[in-house]
Order: sequence, then C-alpha cells, then structure tokens
Amino acid sequence: MKITFLGTGTSQGVPVIGCDCEVCKSLDFRNKRLRSSVHLQIGDLSVVIDTGPDFRAQMLQNSIKKVDAIVYTHEHKDHTAGLDDIRPFNFMQKKDMPVFGRKQVLEQIKREFSYIFASQKYPGVPQVEPVEIDEQPFHIEGIQFTPLPILHYKLPVLGFRIGDFSYITDANHIPDSTIDLVRGSEIVVLNALQKTSHISHFTLDEAVDMAKTLGAEKTYFTHISHRLGRHQEVEEELPKGIFLAYDGLELSLP
Repeated sequence: MKITFLGTGTSQGVPVIGCDCEVCKSLDFRNKRLRSSVHLQIGDLSVVIDTGPDFRAQMLQNSIKKVDAIVYTHEHKDHTAGLDDIRPFNFMQKKDMPVFGRKQVLEQIKREFSYIFASQKYPGVPQVEPVEIDEQPFHIEGIQFTPLPILHYKLPVLGFRIGDFSYITDANHIPDSTIDLVRGSEIVVLNALQKTSHISHFTLDEAVDMAKTLGAEKTYFTHISHRLGRHQEVEEELPKGIFLAYDGLELSLP
C-alpha cells in the first residue's frame, strides 16, 4: 500500500485568504496545505478518501491518472466540494465512479450536486454510482475497509482502517469501541487543528494523547490550521513516532 497525503489543511486551507501570519507567509512548502484528502494505492486499486475543493489540483500535482473509487468521511463541503472534477476519470475509464458514504452523506451530495442525479442529465455531467455504507466493514475490489465511527462535535463521522493503516480526520471524540478497532495499526492518521481548544477538532495536545492511547508505531497529524504554527517548529515539539503530515508526503506499508 502506498499512501499519499493529497491535502493536510483545514477547511480554509493554508495560507488563509487575507492572512499575514508567519505560517501563511512561510516559504516552506510544508506550510502550504490544501484541504484534507488522502490517496491509497493498494496493488492496482486506486482509492481517494474525500474530494475537497482542491481535488482537481491534487490529482494534477500527484499525477494520479486512475481512481477506482471515492470514499467519504462525512458531508462537509471541504470534503465533498470537488466531486464534479471526477469527470476526466469517467471519460478515461469509461465507467461510473463508485462513491461510498453513509446515507446522510449521499443524501447531502445528491442535494448539492442535484444535476448529477437529474432524470434528464445535461451532457457531460459526472457519472457516479452511490454506494451506501454504515459501520460494518465493506470491500472495494476485494480490499476490506473497516469504518471507524467518531464524532466531529455532534456530527457522526467515519474514519477508515485498511490493513495496518487507520485514517481519522475531523474528530474531537473517539469512542472506546473505535479505539479497539484502531489498535494494532502500524500507521495512524489523526487530526490536530491547533494548540488552543476547539469545539469540533482535537487540539495538538489532545491528538498527542490520543496517539499515545492508540499506540501505533507511527502517527501523522493532518487537518492542520495556520494557527498550529510552522511545520518544522511544531514537529520538533512532538514525541518520538509522532509527526506532522504535509501535502505530497508518501508512506508505504507492505
């Protein structure tokens, strides 16, 4: 499995429009963060988790020319807004794109992209195959995805475990039952928004505590705000085995 971080930023991305803070003005490429998304290459299977507003740029920047399926964590726009840009994959692959999500996620997508699902479609609209999932494991071309139920304030959100890789974003609470599902992962991804308290996201300290609880060999933080601080300085503060992810970072698992 090859894991590529397509985006590691929060809903506004980094830099933030109109902001002159030291992070937003930084020339370090690791402080340039598109909206959160990850690409998984598992043998011949190519899967993207979440299609945020930067989806097109992420596909181009990472030279991704094939996507077999899209999996959604939840229905917020910073995770779904790029769905229209799957059209080139429809044309190249000559098939509908399977999109996996909970019932409420698919319903939200159908409202926001109503033209995709119209009875009389405008020529050239994206072709999708909605696939409803719940909290039970499901398979994409024989690869098992285990949903990881979490809370984003009061909104139910799913992370996913695929083999020894677990991906969780937009969380401020992980139930004990989900912690049990994550334990034993070799690589875990968690959100770490900023250092100060937030109503719906882990702070840096909360994410570090959760990483220690989960006990993975390596943990990477994503969904990072400009308020967290500059990449190099923050990473130097982190315990052994815990890192900040950045856009374009590639990881591998056997």
